[in-house]
Amino acid sequence: MSWGTELWDQYDNLALHTQKGIDFLDKYGSFVRDRCAIELEYASKLRRLVKNYQPKKKEEEDYEYTSWQAFRNVLKEIGDLAGQREIVAETLQAKVIHGISLLSKNLRDDRKKCLTEGATLTHTLATQIAALERAKRNYDKSYRDAEKSIENYQKADADLNLSRAEVEKHKHNMTMKCQQSDDSKNEYANQLQKSNNLQRTHYETSLPEVFNRLQEIDEKRTKGIKEFIKSAADAESSVAPIIARCLEGIVKASESIDEKEDSLKVIERYKSGFTPPADIPFEDLSKVDAESSNYSSQNNLGINNMTQKGTMGANKLKKRVGIFGIFGSNKNTLSTDGMKEDFSDLPPNQRRKKLMAKIQEIQQKITQETAAYDGLVKMKGVYEANTMLGDPTTVDAQLNESGSRLEKLKSELKKFKMYLDAANNAQMMQHSPQTHRNMYNGQRSSRHSNGSGENEDGEDNPDDAGSLSSSSASPESGLGTSHTSLPGSGHGSANDNNHPEDMYYEAELLQPLGTCKALYPFDATSEGSIPMAEGEELQVIELDQGDGWTRVRRMCGSNGWEEGFVPTSYIESTLYA
Repeated sequence: MSWGTELWDQYDNLALHTQKGIDFLDKYGSFVRDRCAIELEYASKLRRLVKNYQPKKKEEEDYEYTSWQAFRNVLKEIGDLAGQREIVAETLQAKVIHGISLLSKNLRDDRKKCLTEGATLTHTLATQIAALERAKRNYDKSYRDAEKSIENYQKADADLNLSRAEVEKHKHNMTMKCQQSDDSKNEYANQLQKSNNLQRTHYETSLPEVFNRLQEIDEKRTKGIKEFIKSAADAESSVAPIIARCLEGIVKASESIDEKEDSLKVIERYKSGFTPPADIPFEDLSKVDAESSNYSSQNNLGINNMTQKGTMGANKLKKRVGIFGIFGSNKNTLSTDGMKEDFSDLPPNQRRKKLMAKIQEIQQKITQETAAYDGLVKMKGVYEANTMLGDPTTVDAQLNESGSRLEKLKSELKKFKMYLDAANNAQMMQHSPQTHRNMYNGQRSSRHSNGSGENEDGEDNPDDAGSLSSSSASPESGLGTSHTSLPGSGHGSANDNNHPEDMYYEAELLQPLGTCKALYPFDATSEGSIPMAEGEELQVIELDQGDGWTRVRRMCGSNGWEEGFVPTSYIESTLYA
């Protein structure tokens, strides 16, 4: 069905309808244009949001935690999402908005041509109808005049009083009027035929062709809107897989968060490395003497100092360096942040981290300086091969400077590696369970034998732990091969001249105090400790004496059993009644 057949008499309504259709197309174009602006604004705000929440330089250290790293990945994915919104806006701008503008212009031009042609056809038909009306009026007038002239002639011919000349005059008038009436009739018939033919052609051929073209214009406009809506959806669908991957990345970032790992990193970051203080001994004033008084004061000083170091954070342990610190007796030079060069004023763990970071920094500088030195050597070789390119002697000074810088960096690297080795040795000695137990059991004897336990800076000597471990006869000495000590006996050192039979006899006397179950797996990384698996059951042969370690026995090994220390917090003990 076509407009030309069904709507032959709806010229004005079709003209109004097609105008409304093109206006609607322009309205949809405005909608897409506004959507593009919103997409671009949304992308811009997303990028601004990501920029505002990017980690600051002072926060970089905190981004070692999985939750902070996940947030950084979320910011990256959000930035990618913003890019996809920009792509959607660009696609809509290039394909939809531009296409709508072009289609609207073409449709308006075609509609104007059709309406102009339709107006011309309508005007032509109206002109022909007007000519027909004029011919009809002329015919009507001439016909009445002819009838009147006939009537006058008949009256004159019947009147005997009129002369022959007057009768002839009326006859001539009658003949002329009849001729005019016939001419008008013929003209009217001719105009009527022309009008009918033109009207038939107008309503059956010419005007339907115009209406059919208007129908094509309107259908083209409707089809265009259909394609533009689909193109807008395709623009969204084309980035949907990437957006889905961004969302998957956000989900993956959330799944990468590990609260246990973050907790361990907090321990690693803030752990000082100091051991908890031992119990404060009871001082019997009735039996106090000069030596014990001196020991007590020193011991309290050491305990208070240890407690302070053990409870304060790493950042709080930095010594204040004022103008009077310049004249102090510090063995190490101070860095710009007020710490010693070897970071010995930091807790053991923090010191090791600082030293490793410093070593890594120096190694990077050495790599860069080595590359610069090699480049200078190559440049000198090129200059020596072709003096036109440059003077080789000009490179010698730069080579000397680079070589001296390289040697200085290497010496610094060696020095800081020595610092790190010393810190590692002190850390191993301090974290050994034998050291803890020896420090607990042999503290007083070591103090008496060594005199003052302070160094020249007024701090506890870190080597005291090693001396205590090596000098005191503790049950942990030679752990794993000798099992001859009872809890608190103070015997069983590897240096004792015991016979194998006595060792076996005493080992039999070590009755278990109870059993324990491993709550967590433990890897033996320090001297005197033994590994255990989660859920493993062991025998308790010596209780925790305040140092955080419990001595246990496993019935296995080449000798039939294996003994060592495990962290008390890693086990659940059940003692015999």
